[in-house]
Amino acid sequence: MDRQEAIEFLMDHYENPRNFGPLDHADVSLCGGNPGCADIITMHARFDKDGKLEAVNWEGEGCTISSAAASYVTEITQGMTAEEVEKMSFEDLMEQLGRELVMTRPTCATLALGTLKKGVHEYHMHQKAEETAYPVVSRDSGNVTESR
Repeated sequence: MDRQEAIEFLMDHYENPRNFGPLDHADVSLCGGNPGCADIITMHARFDKDGKLEAVNWEGEGCTISSAAASYVTEITQGMTAEEVEKMSFEDLMEQLGRELVMTRPTCATLALGTLKKGVHEYHMHQKAEETAYPVVSRDSGNVTESR
């Protein structure tokens, strides 16, 4: 993507944000910020029964780069599993956004993805914990029982 295409791409996502607004029945809702630019982004996500993101939305206010990146991230992550989101590369995202334009503002460019990755990771860890049966020791009797 050349410089002009990158500008048009970012401006399109900034002026016509995709998936902006709250998300009903979200499994993930996490706020992230960039104090250096006063960006505040909340990422919302909902997983389907197969463990794939069926909806990803965002809310917040920020500079052109952080807002455009949030819009774009909601598009590219839909249909991904938690593991796929966690493996996403900030470097790849910056390339897709137009490295030449966003390289001076990497925190702005990666805020939405970083926030989503953290929220998805926490959700994924909670899901794994719920699936695992941990032995529970009763303080009164000292007996070990299987429980969740």
